[in-house]
Amino acid sequence: MRSTESALRGLMIDGLNGDASAHSALLSLLVPILRGFFRRRMRDDESDIEDLVQETLIAVHTRRATYDRERPFTAWMFAIARYKLIDHFRRAHRLQPIDELEETLPAADEEASVMAQLDVDRLLAELPPKQARMIRATKIEGLSVAEAADAGGIGESDVKVSVHRGLKALMGRVRGEA
Repeated sequence: MRSTESALRGLMIDGLNGDASAHSALLSLLVPILRGFFRRRMRDDESDIEDLVQETLIAVHTRRATYDRERPFTAWMFAIARYKLIDHFRRAHRLQPIDELEETLPAADEEASVMAQLDVDRLLAELPPKQARMIRATKIEGLSVAEAADAGGIGESDVKVSVHRGLKALMGRVRGEA
């Protein structure tokens, strides 16, 4: 299943309505998204990133009753992740001036972020499915080529070729060449 805003939001709402399998699927889909989120913002070892992923998943689970069904799910989830990241920086005594933190944390305008995600989803939908999956896995979710290959059941070179061809096609579309 693709990790789009609508899919994640649907799983969250189904989970809130009592569907335990939907809630479990939601949490599973959030793992690579959160890994990518924290990898892009930290230079720590993998264990710190995994700890933050688990802390965020626990917070999503325990605070699910606070989710407003009328709002975008990913904005709510990334707000939780952002707070977990700030807590991690405080625990590690890595206090940064607020100006530097702005570069580390996502923009305050979560709605713009969600709209950008919808634009990315629309662009990727125009590509062949394998290319879209591999771009999403490596460039958006932050998986390594080896992890994407394992997850997709294909070879590492196939991942690289799919990403390259997909990005080339997207660039052509953006430039108006296709």
